[in-house]
Parts: sequence; C-alpha cells; structure tokens
Amino acid sequence: MLRKNRFIMLALVLTFVMILSACGGGNNNANTPAKATNNAAEVTSEPTETASATNAAETSDTIDTSKEVKLKMIFVGPKPIDYDSVFAEINKKLKEKINATLEGEFLDWSDWAQKYPLKLAANEDFDLIYSANWAGYNDQALKGGFLELTDELLTKYMPQTKEAMSDVSWDQAKVNGKLYMVPQNRGESVEKLILYREDLRKKYNLPEINSPEAYATYLKTIAEKEKGITPFTPETGDWKYHNLDRVLLKQQNEWNMFDLDLPFAFKLTDETGKVFNVYETQEFKDLLVYYKDLADNNAWSKNVLNSKNDHQADFKAGKTASITHNNGTLGALMALMRQENSPYEVALADINQGKKKSVAISTQNGTSIHATSKNVERSLMLIDLMQNDKELHDLIMYGISGVHYEPVGDTKYKALDKNPNFTGFSNWNFNSPLNLDNEAFPQEANDLAKGWEANVYHYALETFVFDNSKVKTEIANVGNVMLRYAIPLEYGVIKDIDKGLADLNKQLKSAGIDKIQAELQAQIDAFLANK
Repeated sequence: MLRKNRFIMLALVLTFVMILSACGGGNNNANTPAKATNNAAEVTSEPTETASATNAAETSDTIDTSKEVKLKMIFVGPKPIDYDSVFAEINKKLKEKINATLEGEFLDWSDWAQKYPLKLAANEDFDLIYSANWAGYNDQALKGGFLELTDELLTKYMPQTKEAMSDVSWDQAKVNGKLYMVPQNRGESVEKLILYREDLRKKYNLPEINSPEAYATYLKTIAEKEKGITPFTPETGDWKYHNLDRVLLKQQNEWNMFDLDLPFAFKLTDETGKVFNVYETQEFKDLLVYYKDLADNNAWSKNVLNSKNDHQADFKAGKTASITHNNGTLGALMALMRQENSPYEVALADINQGKKKSVAISTQNGTSIHATSKNVERSLMLIDLMQNDKELHDLIMYGISGVHYEPVGDTKYKALDKNPNFTGFSNWNFNSPLNLDNEAFPQEANDLAKGWEANVYHYALETFVFDNSKVKTEIANVGNVMLRYAIPLEYGVIKDIDKGLADLNKQLKSAGIDKIQAELQAQIDAFLANK
C-alpha cells in the first residue's frame, strides 16, 4: 500500500537542514520505494578518529555526542556468517555520525521464544531489542521491559522518523496510550501461503493445489511415494497453534485471532466484535479431523512435537516437500533457490483464493529500547539513521554493496553469491521507504501480493490492543493448557478427538479462560464505543 509522508533529513554538521520529499511505501514484494538522499546525518569530509568525536559533539546545541558509546542490540534469528565484516562497516559509519558502535546478539529461531522474555526479565545489559506483536510486544511493554518513548524523545533524537512515520503507525504501536516501539515504516502482507515442490506435484500428476483438499492429496501422495522426504515441516518455536491454523482457520473462515497465545477469535465482518473460544467451534473440530487424517497418513514427522528443525533450511535442502510462511519470506526463499540453481522446481499455493486478506499493522516489526538502557539518546539516534540514512539502511538490510548485493537502479538490487551470508535475522524492524526490492523476487509472489493489496479488508478492530494486566496469571495458565492439551490434538497425536476436545476445554475453564474472555470483550466493547 502506498503512503505519502514527509522526510526531514538531519545533517549532523552544524545545523538541522530541512528537506521535504514525497515518498511511497509498499510491501517488500511489490511497489517501489521513493529515492532518498544519501547524506542524512553525514559529515562533509572523511574525519579522522579524533576528529570524528569532535564533529559528533557539535551536532547540535542540545545533543552532546562527544563521549563514544557502545550500543548492544538483541536480534532474533541466527547470527549471519558475515556479521563481523558488515557490522565493521556499519560501525565505521555510526562512529562518524553519532560517535557510537553497535554490537548484535542473536537468538536463534530454534530457541528464541524461550530466551527472548528471559533477556528482559533478567534485566540484562543491552540497549535495543527487536520487538513485534508476534513476539509478545504488548505483554513485554506492560511488564516494564521496554522504555516509554515520549513525544519529546522522538522529536529531539529521531526527528526524521517522527516526521516520516504516519500517525496511524505510531498509534498502532501504542499500549494503553503509551509508545514503547519504533515500528517499521513500510507495510507488508503477512497472510500465510504454502511453498511446495512443484516438480513432485507434476511427477505424480496431482491436481493444482488451490484448496485444503488438494493440499491434503499432495501431502498424502508424497508420504506414500517419496521415502526420505517429509511432506510438511512446521516452523519450530513455542507456538500454541498448528502452523497451518493461520491458513485453515484464520483465512478459511475469515476470522482474526487477537493473539496466537490465546484461543480467541472474531469474525472480520462482525462489527460488534464478539469474541469466541476457537476450541469450542465446529470449524476447529472439523479441522482436527483433517489434521488427524494427515497425521495418520504420515504427512509430518512422528517427532513433530519435539522437532527443532529449520523448516526453511529443510525445504531448501529437499528434505521436506512443503512449508508455510508469509509471502515475502517464501518469495525470498524461492529467489534464493533459483539464484543457487536449485534442482527443485518450487511454487506457491494460496488454498484460500477469494478469501478476505489483510495487511500487517505497524507492530509486525519494530525496535524497542530496553527499560534499563544507559544510552537512550544514542539508541534513538541509531534507529533514526537506520530507517532514514541510505548508507546505513542498506548496510543493515542487504550487507556490503559489491559483496552481498549490487544496486539495480534506484529501487531494486541484485543478490550476489554471498547474499545468504547476511540474511535470515530480524533486520526487518528497519523497513522503510528506502527498502530495495530483490530483482529476482518471483513474479508469482508479486502478483499475489498485488492482488491482495487491491482488495485489502480493513476491519473495525484492526488497531485494537488488549491490555492483559488484569488477567496475566490466567493467560499464563491458559497458555500452558494450550501447549499440553491443544498442540497434541492439532498434530493428530490424540486418537479420540471428542475426548481430547472435552479435556482441553475443561482444563481451559479451570485455567481461567472465562475471566480472560470477559475482560477482552469488555475492552473491545469500550474500544468500539469510542470509534
């Protein structure tokens, strides 16, 4: 989707220089970003190390950067192979511009869900952290893990971002009216698709995968005929739903789920916002029958509940025949496989064609300041640069020009052989109108994104944020029940579906689900009454 924003480019030499430009944003697959100047916060000559600190100290009358600081940021995802070389270049620029350096710590995908909240609960010494709605942003904000970002702080230390970001994006990132995140500044689709082996579909003359039934036929055929290949591999992590639920529950029934740690949903078209327990619906029971059939036919590993496999790596290596994720992630994986001349023909499947699709709110990716950071001002200045300074933005997003990528015009880039050495981690928090599009991004993924964007469905509760402070204990208890009782049901481990469902809902009652639902509904009613 396109936005028209204003950029104010900050020159860190003697004064602030105001530059007004019209910028467009879209998702990572389609639309072209606006050009931006490359001199934001840039010195006019190549300074020596001593001069760098002097120049930084003179950036303005109110910001003293004479003391060098070392910032630390927590990312999710694996540490990139070329971390040292890329961050060395990043730190050269940061030293020049704000007299700071950045160290990254990376929480691997296999265990980030456990380690992420521990980093905040233990009050470890770091300054910035990747944050997102799917990574518990609201909960961590309410627990006090993130620093509140006041309008005064934004105005003083990140004026470019403050001006460039839309009011809607800022509002979406607020929890109880307070801001704890600098959200990404470029929209994206997060609707789930299936990436599968088209060569195997053709090999067995299977029908086009455009429905849940056709997908089940594909999975069961692969299980029967392709020994050594797992038909479907889910994404690992502390998920409380089956990885396909967002396709087969959310999309299929045109529902929205407030939080993947809670079993509540509402119909997109219901303007009253009435919430219900997913586990009490006929739709969920029918889906369990579908999953049980797949499990009985070996559609996924018998060890699926304990698997730590990287589903994308397994797909790339030909170990699994299908995975699911969002359009941008799967399209990027397709582009990489084609770049590396993969022997496998791959394709995307939208098995809910014609169903309502939505775009991510701004908190899909963002950056938060640790509540105990000793370097708040410099941390905010860093975020401002990463979203608005082209040199730094391109370094953190794509690596080193000529090594990991090369620009193609003003809006695209070509991935080079070493591109995989600087991918796979959460640099998406710095998404902005400066983003470049991969020229090799599959046309079919672009076409899907454009089709969705043309028919995006906006619903009344799109910006609603649940304050769970009154039901934290109940939420923790419900989450434990979901992991213990719901996940085995969803992967077909429980033989008797009726008994499994009855046990699940009985345990949820004991855990306090009714109290959570009452509190959630009361807040929704109040929110809608004030719209």
